[in-house]
Amino acid sequence: MFMHNRREGDRVVHASRFLLLCSCSLFVLVLGSSVRAQQHSPNLGKPISEADIAPWNIDVMPDGTGLPPGSGTPEEGGKIFAMKCASCHGPMGKGGVNAALVGGAPVTNGLETVKTISNFWPYATTLFDFTRRAMPWQAPRTLTNDEVYALTAYILSLNQIIGEKDVMTAQTLPKVRMPNRDGFIPRFQERMP
Repeated sequence: MFMHNRREGDRVVHASRFLLLCSCSLFVLVLGSSVRAQQHSPNLGKPISEADIAPWNIDVMPDGTGLPPGSGTPEEGGKIFAMKCASCHGPMGKGGVNAALVGGAPVTNGLETVKTISNFWPYATTLFDFTRRAMPWQAPRTLTNDEVYALTAYILSLNQIIGEKDVMTAQTLPKVRMPNRDGFIPRFQERMP
């Protein structure tokens, strides 16, 4: 009986050693294949640098973090709007082929209210961010920072949120209080103006 148990024990030890040897061999095989694959890669892509990322890292937070240098007035924005925006958003932003940017009833009945910048958007910085990223729709990201500040000022002025002579900059824009500012639960409380 003693010999029988010893042989069983030896078989377990041999089986364990066999599995360990197989595992180590598999690891070496995979590691070797990985190294060979890197040496014989088709050289697709390249490491990305900070300079490559910078043109795409353009997000703007509600507190103004990410706003670029520049400035614009409603008067300057009106001229740009007439040339680059009115064909879609209508004269003075009252709606055309695309949504109205001006006016709108208070958002009290949810989905049925037409949402505009003045009655829905919680932060003026979001207007800047969206315009810079997506407008004009046929040529997004072609507006200069000054043009985006001017268009933002113009739209805010049309909605009577800022005055006709106010200048929008990275310092003044985050201070603009939108009418529906408290209509949202903030996602980044620490970034609220």
